[in-house]
Order: sequence, then structure tokens, then C-alpha cells
Amino acid sequence: MKPIRTRLRRALVRLVAGAAVGALAGLAVTQAAAPSSAAAGAADSAVTVSGRGEFKDMKFTVDQTTHLTSQAITVSWTGGTPTTFAGTLFNTDFVQIMQCWGDDDGTVPGNPGPPRTQCQYGASPTTDRGNWPGNGQDDTRQVFYSADPTNYGQDDRFGAANPNAPAEVPFKSVDGTVITTGTQNNAFFNRNTTNEVDFARTGADGTGREYVEVQTANEAPHLGCGAPVTSGGTTRPRPCWLVIVPQGHLDLDGRPYADHSQVNAGSPVSSSNWKNRIAIPLGFNAVGTNCALGAHERPTTGSELAADAMTSWQSALCPAGRVYGFTQLGEPDTRARLGADGSLGLAFTTRALGADDGATAPPGTTTYAPVALSGAVIGFTIERRPKSDAPDAIRRLAGTKVDSIDLTPRLVAKLLTESYRNSPWGAVLGDKAAKGYGWAKGNPAGLASDPEFVALNPEFAHLSVAETPATDTDLITSLGHTDTARALWQWIMSDQDARRFLAGVSDDWGMRVNPYYSTNADLNPNGFGFDPSHVDSYPKSDPWCTVPPGTDATVQQCMTDFHPYVESMHSGALHARRADTLWKSNWDALANPPAFKNTGPQTVGSRFVITVTDAASAARYGLQTAKLRNAAGRFVDPSAASLTAAARSASGKGLAEISPAGAKAPGAYPLAQLVYAAVRPGTLDAAARKDYAALLTYAAGSGQISGADPGRLPDGYAPLPADLRERTARAADALLHYTGPTSSATPGDGTGAGASGSATGGFETIPGGSGGSSGTGTGGAAGADGAAAGAASARPSAAASFDGGKAVQTTATGSTPDDPGNPLRYAVPVGAALGAVAGVGAPFAGGARPRLPLRVPLPGGRTVTVVPAVTLPERLRRLLP
Repeated sequence: MKPIRTRLRRALVRLVAGAAVGALAGLAVTQAAAPSSAAAGAADSAVTVSGRGEFKDMKFTVDQTTHLTSQAITVSWTGGTPTTFAGTLFNTDFVQIMQCWGDDDGTVPGNPGPPRTQCQYGASPTTDRGNWPGNGQDDTRQVFYSADPTNYGQDDRFGAANPNAPAEVPFKSVDGTVITTGTQNNAFFNRNTTNEVDFARTGADGTGREYVEVQTANEAPHLGCGAPVTSGGTTRPRPCWLVIVPQGHLDLDGRPYADHSQVNAGSPVSSSNWKNRIAIPLGFNAVGTNCALGAHERPTTGSELAADAMTSWQSALCPAGRVYGFTQLGEPDTRARLGADGSLGLAFTTRALGADDGATAPPGTTTYAPVALSGAVIGFTIERRPKSDAPDAIRRLAGTKVDSIDLTPRLVAKLLTESYRNSPWGAVLGDKAAKGYGWAKGNPAGLASDPEFVALNPEFAHLSVAETPATDTDLITSLGHTDTARALWQWIMSDQDARRFLAGVSDDWGMRVNPYYSTNADLNPNGFGFDPSHVDSYPKSDPWCTVPPGTDATVQQCMTDFHPYVESMHSGALHARRADTLWKSNWDALANPPAFKNTGPQTVGSRFVITVTDAASAARYGLQTAKLRNAAGRFVDPSAASLTAAARSASGKGLAEISPAGAKAPGAYPLAQLVYAAVRPGTLDAAARKDYAALLTYAAGSGQISGADPGRLPDGYAPLPADLRERTARAADALLHYTGPTSSATPGDGTGAGASGSATGGFETIPGGSGGSSGTGTGGAAGADGAAAGAASARPSAAASFDGGKAVQTTATGSTPDDPGNPLRYAVPVGAALGAVAGVGAPFAGGARPRLPLRVPLPGGRTVTVVPAVTLPERLRRLLP
């Protein structure tokens, strides 16, 4: 009987393994076929719609309308009449934009659109409106009732109970809640959270362009865009609308406004203005997890540079039962944790374990696989505000956005070291400087008036900028230790002019460094020199604190108040898009207790915000990016070509890194970075190694195809060159066939494994330059795993994709493509069934102990670690049940 049972057991194992491999192969084939339809989708997603009536000559184009997430899209128009002003207020011929939810309201048969009560609009400032360009009606939901409207802004429905008083157009949330009063600052959205565009300017040539942040159900639950909705037995992401309301110069009777000294425009959600609205449907990727409940999750941790790519890849891997969590963590901390406890799983890093000061590489094998090529950028939102004596060519561009600026390492050093006169706000007032701040008196107030910057960007000589802590005196930076910060300081230190400036030598125009950042110990009040070559953060070393001038405040503000940190580069990009620096500059003496408050985003037409972010986040939110001077003396912007050119220079012992000083090709972007997946296979069991091998195989194959649909490589990344993809495939194979010693807990299973042998000193690396493999991998494609065999054959395309591909069909819409007419059609269903069984058993496998780290989801698909994983000594792990 025993041999029979053994044979049956082996047959069952073969059956289960074969089904799993077949399911993965089916997924791989599906993904490999997707590129054939990917290229056609990008152009199809853009939509152009014509206006009506007074606006019949206007054409509005939205550059992306499908597969949306939390991001920015571009709205442009032609055929308009130039905007006019009444003093500082927008008066005639401007554009207003909002996001809405709901079904067609039937009011415009030729252009279906949502009810006006279901649009996020009207959250303009309720106080301090002195510099605000709205009249209180065109930027709110306020209307005046008239059974037969004769002027724009009048409404034939709301306010009938009291026609002599202003009324409000209610707002209805997707959950059915209706706000009827106080809509300007309501429970669902306010000035700091809304994405509405109150005023978009039409230029002298009749054209205009605006970047619009679109929000998912994560950012705007009251709109519910992208949340799953079931209808007719099919579950799909909730679609929404982009609504454009043009304001003109003719009244309802078709005659020009009689009085041009005052604003005649009314609320865009009034019934009279709503007749002119243009509605464009928006399709969203699914919000929330697409993975089976209870499915076993493999943790991944590390670099924010991998975040957008990993978020996309997760969606494509779920249908095969591969569930990967991602926790964003600074690379130095990630390396320290993976080195101390390999059961962390897979980590994303740009440097090898042990590369940090004072660190040593852990014993045993470490496998490195390149997975992403991206980099840090200086992103910005800058609008032109011409000086009164500016040339006509500049004046005609008033209110439009600056598309590009050139920056040198020394200019960025000035920003990061808080060396501009108005950076320590209040330290210099008129011709008087506070004690210890005499150095600032002769410095430019901010970047825009710096002669070095103007020499490189001449148009700024004709632009007016309010140079305060909220604009051009510093960069928005993230808190914590990152390889991105290290790379930025390396770039600065690679430049002789920047090094001399930090050492205390004035620039050619006499500007001096803030001594608290001087590398010269004799100048630095701290008594020791600042050492940027060993810095991987953005320190705020200046201890300046003061009661801000003109506030009558009773408490002081310090440099971290004037220049607050953000939690991530992604957040920095979002705040730059919103033109909100987070400086709480408004003293509210009536608050309990009195406190400084944030005034919200900057006023349209004079916005100036700059941030350090990553290329993917900048692309997501439509930020303009600076051209940085590289080692060849060229100013280069971040693009797929410039990132790839920089990757060719990667070098280093053990793991190849891109050095700003080493990227000497004329077209190389100096802040490009290669992101590696790092795994310590000896600390994992075979099942975990197989799952991580599948992730690497996908990342090197279909994951390198550029596109907006889930599973693709988002904008802001360059596809990995073929040699790097091949190295990643070999790393996946090495993981799959690892036979060395093991000793660890498996990530996510909550159990400990006893040592099966002592770790040896092997070091396996798959870099993009020098170095080789000394591990146990055999190289080549993984033949034992279907995902490895299929996905590795995919070849990336430079063309973007918006058609969704198979990943969207299976994870976002709830529908699947037609099954192939061969036995392979059964592979995925069988695999799914097995995954379901595993999912049911997963809760029992982990026992009753909570799993760490404990993570909380954030908008945009990110997570933040609330309770970190605790690394226990080996002898204690063995005692765990």
C-alpha cells in the first residue's frame, strides 16, 4: 500500500504543479500578445469636442480620457477670444474645468453629460480674497433665481423660495448625501483638496492650455471615480466626466456685456451657464485591490523610484495568483533591514548591500536584478507674470506656463542650502539684517532674481515673482534618507563652481552660501564643515526662527515651517501641480488656540513652485521639468533617451551604479538611476524564491513595455536595454534553481525555518556594468516556470499604450478576452481554482499572530508603514510556533 500511496502522492504533486505552470504560461502568453494592440490606443484616447453657440469656433482637446488614475491630464483649446480683466479679476473669455460623476442628465442631446449638482466645483477661498481673481459667483456655486433668466449666473431652478437672495446649487455625493448650504467649504471638498480649475486663460492667439488633476475614489470618495460598480452582473470601474464651461463676452441676449469695468460672469453650474458646458467621459483604472481576498502576499520594500512601476505590475500579476505587496521605504533603511534580516523578501535599491558608510555586506548570496530605469528631476509649475515694462512678446504670454528652465549644480545648491535672502524669512528687513545674517543682505531674494539664473533663462528678467518662502527661495523636498538625495548631492559636488560656492567662495555676482551649509569649518557656525559627499537627505541646518513680519503672531516660525517637508517625492509632485507649498503663512488670531494656517494653492496666473521629485511622479502630474547641466556641459532634460544614455555609463564593483560625474555622454541625464531588485535567496524557502522569480521575469518582459494600462511601464521610466533585461532573466532563473544553504523565515508566512546550513560567502550580482555572477544560477530562461518562459520573450516598445491590453480586461473591467481554441484555455481557470483553494487556506497557515509590517493604503495606490516588522534574533525565531 505504501508504494501506491507514494505514487498517488507524486502524481498529485505533478498534477498541481502542472496546473500552476499551465496557468502561468497562459498569463505569459496573454501578456506577450498585448503589445500587438498596445500601440493603437494612445492616439485613440485623446478626445476633441467643439463648443456651441457663442463658443462654436472653439475646439477643446483632452489628451487622455481612458485608463486614468490619480494623475494630471492636459486640456487645450483653440479658436477662443483672448481673456480680458476687470482690474485683477478675470472678466471675459476664460475657461472653467471640473470633474463630475453620474449618468447623462439629458440636457444636451448632442453632448451627453452629468447633472451639475454632481460636479466638484465652488471651493474658492472663503477668506483673504484680496488677491483672488474671482467675483464670488464665477468661482462658487452661488446663483440668483429667475424663472426666465436674462443674464448668465441666473438659475431657473434653485432659489425660487427667496428670489431676492442668493441661492446655492447643491452638491450631491456619490453616496447620496446632498449639501445644500455652505458649499464653498463643505464636508466633501474645500480649497485645499478640490481639483477644479476656476480660471484658465485664453491667450492673444486664441489658444489655451491647462493641466488638470484627475482624482480617483481614493482622493475624492464623493465622486467615486474608478470604484467598482456592478451592473447587469458585470463589475467595472465607475466612469466619470470632465466638464468644461467657457465664459464669454456676450450676454444671454447675444449682445456684448455693457459694463466692462465689472465682472459679468456667473457660476458655471448655474442653469444659464450649464447650457454651454462641454462634457467628456473619463474612464478610470480600477481603484483598490484586484487580487483575490485571502491570497498569500509576498512583501516587497524599498525605493520610491520603483513605486509607480510596481503599482502597475501588481495589477497584471494578480490574475495568476501572484500577490505582491509594496511598502515604500528609503533605500538606505531598506538595505539595512534586508542585510539584517533577509526574510524581508525582495527589496528595491540602487546600491548594493553594505555600500553605505559603516555598513558591511551580509554573509551568503545576494541576487541583484535590474528592474527599472528612472531618476530624480526638478519639477515645477511656473506661470508668467510680466513686469509692466516687459516687451510685447512677453506680455502676450501672460498667465501661460513656463515649459523649461536650465539649472546648474550651483543653482540647485543655492536652493538646497537656503542661501537666498528671503529663505530665512524675516532675517533681512530693508537694509537691516538680524545678528548672524549679514551674509544674506547682498544675496538675491530668490532664484528668479539671481543673475546666474537669469543669464541662463533670460525671459525671467521680464517676469515678476513674489519671492517668499512659498515660491522660489527653496525646493520642496521629502523627509528621510534616500539614494535620490545622495545622487543629487553627488551631482552638486561633481561641479567645481558648486564646490567652491559651498566652501564659501562667492559666485561671480557676489552671492554667498548660508554659512550653516558651508563645507568650510572656519565659516560654519556649527564648528565643523557640512559634508555633502556623505549626505543622503535634505537637511535644514539653519536654526533661524522668528515671528513672521506683518503677522502680529504670538508664536515663532522656523525654517521647517517656512519650508515644510513632504512625505515623499510623489507628494512633492502633487503639491507642485496644485501650487501648494504647505507653508502656513496666515495667522488666525481667532482660532482656538490661535495658529498659523495654510492659505491653500497659489493664485492662478502667478504660481511658482519647484520640487525635487522622481520622473514618474512628474510625468503623472504633468509637471514641467528642468534641464540639468551634465558632466559634458550640456543641459539635458529627463527622457527615455537621456536616461538610457546615462545607463550606459553605469559602473562599479559588485553592482553597477550611475554616477553623475561618470555620465559623460552629451545626451546623458545626470540624475538617472538604475533600480535593482535585491534578494537573499538563502533566507527564503523555495516557494518564496519561485514567486520572486516570477516577479523578476515579468518585470524584465511585459513590464518593460511602455503604456498607461495596468501591467505596463508608466511614463517617467525608460525601458531597460536588452542586456539588462537578459541579466534580470538570469537572476530569476538563479532564484528558481537556488541550491545553496538556507536559514530564515519566509516573508509573509509568519513562521520560522531552522538553519539547514551555515551561510557561505558567495555574492551573486546581475549588474548593468562590471561585475558578474558567483552564485549558483545557471543562466538562461527559466524553463520550469511558465511565467518565466513566456514573459521573458516580450520586447518593449517605445510607443505608449492606452488601450488597456489584457491586464485591464481581467483586473479592471471584470471581463476576460475570448479563450484560445486549444487546451491552453483551461490553464488559467485551473490556476485560478488552485489560487482560490490557497486563498482559503491562507488564514489558517499564519495562525492567530498578526502579520507585520502593518500598512495603511494612501491615495494613488501607495502604502505607509504604521507598525514596522520587528527583526528577532535567530534563537528567538526558532521558539515561535
